[in-house]
Amino acid sequence: MDLLERAAELFGNLPALRMPDKTLSFTEYNNQAAQIANLLFQKGFHSGDIIAVVSPNTPEMVLLLAGVLKAGMIAAPLNYRFPEHLLKNIVDNLCPQLILTNNKQLFSHDAIRTVTVASMLENTRGCTVRKEVEFSETMERAVSIIHTSASTGVAKAAVHSLANHWYSALGSNENLPFGSGDCWLLSLPLYHIGGYALLYRSLISGGALAVGRPDDTLSLSIQTFPVTHLSVVPTQLYRMLADTKCTEHLRRMKALLLGGSSAPKSLIDDAIRHNIPLYLSYGSTEMTTQIATSPEPINRLTLNSGKLLPYRELKNAADGELLVKGPCLFQGYLREGSIQSQTDNEGWFHTADIGCIEKDGTVTVLGRKDNMFISGGENIHPEEIEKALMMIDGIREALVIAIPDHEYGHRPAAFIETFENNIPTDDTITLIMNATVGKLKTPARYFRISEWTTLPGSQKIDRAWHTAATPSL
Repeated sequence: MDLLERAAELFGNLPALRMPDKTLSFTEYNNQAAQIANLLFQKGFHSGDIIAVVSPNTPEMVLLLAGVLKAGMIAAPLNYRFPEHLLKNIVDNLCPQLILTNNKQLFSHDAIRTVTVASMLENTRGCTVRKEVEFSETMERAVSIIHTSASTGVAKAAVHSLANHWYSALGSNENLPFGSGDCWLLSLPLYHIGGYALLYRSLISGGALAVGRPDDTLSLSIQTFPVTHLSVVPTQLYRMLADTKCTEHLRRMKALLLGGSSAPKSLIDDAIRHNIPLYLSYGSTEMTTQIATSPEPINRLTLNSGKLLPYRELKNAADGELLVKGPCLFQGYLREGSIQSQTDNEGWFHTADIGCIEKDGTVTVLGRKDNMFISGGENIHPEEIEKALMMIDGIREALVIAIPDHEYGHRPAAFIETFENNIPTDDTITLIMNATVGKLKTPARYFRISEWTTLPGSQKIDRAWHTAATPSL
């Protein structure tokens, strides 16, 4: 299936790609993608080749990714914020046939051809819009490689098929409609599955994708484009709610999808108070973004992540681990030139998330299996304690780690960031936590913090770093 050709036939002159200086229709979008695809063929590249892209979000990057899709090649957008040595290791594993970058000073590789995005687009002028090379357009062909966050020090290359993106978009759309007349702002990076998957949602459903300039703030982009849908992580939502004009625009949207890390009570309460149509979500790179999402905008604080979406299957293992499968499940990780499946004998992928699913499909995630520790003979999930801490007024962010204890083996300790210095007090927090999660799960110590150490090229807090920096009791 040629998604761009299909979109051009179905949606024609409707807006497909909104940019600061112009808007492309689906027909124009398809034509420009075809020109890029033909240029790639002329330069000796073939369908199935891996094309790595190292660039921040730009309209030009979106066009190039569309051209790569049109050519039947495999797009691998990479985190340009990664340190150079980490990027080099990722590229060495990928072995792409071409690297596209917005600036060769940002990244280049001695053994792999590197071309700037600007020069590639400049050379498409004069290329025909007719497809010059035919190739197998099966739904099972690989179309993208998205790297998981390198929380363990190694970024895993998840390979997705066209079918994965197709069914992910269909299932998401059944819960949170997005179509002609709508506009979704590309606010998450394209190297993140939550950003890259939006290209497919737009092409499949006929809604427009808006892409601002790399230095534009979200607030500016929301006021520039007729945005109806938005995906954000808690940090981004904090910044937008601090801007009065931005908040007014958020209130008029159809949907704001909040994912990533757990959001504190204060943030959820603030969004609800401003009547923002907030949806919570649980997803993963391996399942091609969303697994579960709120069925409607939430009007009160909730600990669950919504209901299981269509085309996804979910169950619990004996130890409480969440297992997933279905047509959204990725093909496997790319390692040493081959795609290695990650499912068990029954086709289930083990997420390493601990949680539960109710009979009505409601999904609640408690934490990561590899973060769990034992205290006094009980299994302790740091994320459960973190959520409880962030329910306390005044706490903006929390991270719980295990520290050695001569009596219990380990006890929880918490790094906390508050809106005001030493408010709430340690004693106040302890009293509330004793009442909500019990004494065993109440942190034995609190470490006040105003700035977090994050993973390279990411906004995720580095749990391992904070664990190593914590003294024992």
